[in-house]
Amino acid sequence: MRKNRIKALLTEGGVAIGTFVRTTSAPVAEVLGLAGLDFIIIDTEHSPVGLESVAHQIRAADSVGLAPFVRVHTNDAVAIMRALDAGALGVQVPQISNAEEATYAARAIKYPPWGTRGLATSHRAARHGLMIPHEYVTMADSETMFICYVENKDAVDNLEDIVSVPNVDVLFIGPADLSASLGYPTQVNHPDVQQAIDRVYAIAADAGVAVGTVAADAEAAAGLIARGARFIALSSDLQMIGRWCTDALCALGR
Repeated sequence: MRKNRIKALLTEGGVAIGTFVRTTSAPVAEVLGLAGLDFIIIDTEHSPVGLESVAHQIRAADSVGLAPFVRVHTNDAVAIMRALDAGALGVQVPQISNAEEATYAARAIKYPPWGTRGLATSHRAARHGLMIPHEYVTMADSETMFICYVENKDAVDNLEDIVSVPNVDVLFIGPADLSASLGYPTQVNHPDVQQAIDRVYAIAADAGVAVGTVAADAEAAAGLIARGARFIALSSDLQMIGRWCTDALCALGR
């Protein structure tokens, strides 16, 4: 396991730029790091990516200094543990609605006595048993991150309680799901949706927790940073490929 430079960067008030990865390709993860991104979020919720692919992508990310995070498909302790055991530096947990659910996820990320993460030191994150066990446990608890999704009305309503949960590192706004939960599917710019998003920024700032969200392109990312976001998932690997092809074909009159 290595130091989590994204956690350090956010603690210092910096901005991290990454992207979602929805392919199963280790070379894609590698080239994203070589291109200069800070992190990837390997998406196991809205893609067919399986754990074996996740492990290969994390290994590729490690080789180029790219911080690997995993969006688990549900708030499940075993799913969280397996992503972390594979070497993820943190997990992004969807559909958190209240402090109880946030606490469950946060504790699943950390080892006892505070946490509940199953303890083994023979997996990849512990260098397949080559790390001194107690040093690995201490480092894992220090370096792993909990990226808490805020993507439904209940989460917005319960946000003060959620940010009071220990070890919440990022409140990650999911504008699409949030718009649907508020009754305006896909209308992310609806005033009610934007008002809810404003509430996330305000409460996060008061609590000293970083805000994360998605950005379609660099212009959108710059606007979000100006608004206060510091953990930006810029598009996704598949969207980047699709957009580049579309733009190239349009330039060729196709």
